[in-house]
Amino acid sequence: MDIALVCNENILAPKAKKLREKWGFLSLKSDTFQLRLLPEYLALEQLDDSQQGFVFVDFASGAVAHRRKFGGGKGQSIAKAVGLKSGVNLHVIDATAGLGRDAFVLASLGCKVDMVERSPVAAALLEDGLERAYLDAEIGEWMQQRMSLTHASGYDYLQNHAADIVYLDPMFPHKKKSALVKKEMRVFQGVVGADIDADDLLDVALKAAKYRVVVKRPDYAPFLNGKKPSMSIKTKKNRFDVYVKLAINNKISD
Repeated sequence: MDIALVCNENILAPKAKKLREKWGFLSLKSDTFQLRLLPEYLALEQLDDSQQGFVFVDFASGAVAHRRKFGGGKGQSIAKAVGLKSGVNLHVIDATAGLGRDAFVLASLGCKVDMVERSPVAAALLEDGLERAYLDAEIGEWMQQRMSLTHASGYDYLQNHAADIVYLDPMFPHKKKSALVKKEMRVFQGVVGADIDADDLLDVALKAAKYRVVVKRPDYAPFLNGKKPSMSIKTKKNRFDVYVKLAINNKISD
């Protein structure tokens, strides 16, 4: 998608120029969506609906920080799906990183997470969020150790990299604009679109994963590539389909 990156702060103009060149945001004007560089963060906004508000990545505060502190730790469904247990620190490739929230949860629970995102818009937002998180006094040190980002196709990346766990959360079109779909996700999905080639990811993920592949799906979505998982862990709106290759031993990863 050809999207404009706007900046109204003169002091940020050099940074805006670098971002445009790095990510290819060369359009001068957008009709529906645009990126806006603010002093606080890089944000995505929907121009034809002012009620939507900004979409940006913030690992240090807000909802993600609350979930890190009070979300249930390793008792969370995602932790169970990935196979986290005491004394085991896993290396995870999140091949469809999106806004990075699930990756952050896993990193906060001790995993080393390599985020992979092919959308330049999503990758730019993620990079901006990571840069700020790396400088945060509370989480910066372990964020630098546990979370990284690669702008690439998940399919291509998985053909050349391996990990204990591969995590997939491909964008799936919602049945309707229900209240269950958060406003910011509607904006994000409007730019990124559905992952129509998501089925192709499963086979390469199974080859790249040592222990298991975890696929997050809406509760109404079919199994990825029509392949039945070893087990599914259901939540209120979603489920985690788990494809087990090998039992996770009690190793302790660096």
